[in-house]
Amino acid sequence: MVAKTYGFRDMFSVVMAAVFAVVLAGCAGAGTKTGQFVDDATITSKVKTAFATDKTVSAMQVNVDTNKGNVRLSGFVDSEAEKRRAEEIARSVNGVRSVTNALTVQAGSATRR
Repeated sequence: MVAKTYGFRDMFSVVMAAVFAVVLAGCAGAGTKTGQFVDDATITSKVKTAFATDKTVSAMQVNVDTNKGNVRLSGFVDSEAEKRRAEEIARSVNGVRSVTNALTVQAGSATRR
């Protein structure tokens, strides 16, 4: 039986293929996936739309940020009731996994929509 010998080119090709496979596998999970970004943008849009159609929440004063289905509310509201209602609305939107309510109640605010 004759053993086959491999030359430098063959070994180089194998090493380069292995390096390429490792790099490609590492990039596969890096960053936000396009589908996730679209889903998060859709959730943000649905929450803002729900705020705009609600008579209690001032959509113009509430910021909505979504990351992997986790919604963060920030900005200003006029009352504790408005703050609670904003959270309720956000939680009711399909695709929302959790809500962090960082809204600030403005004391004596007369600003409305």
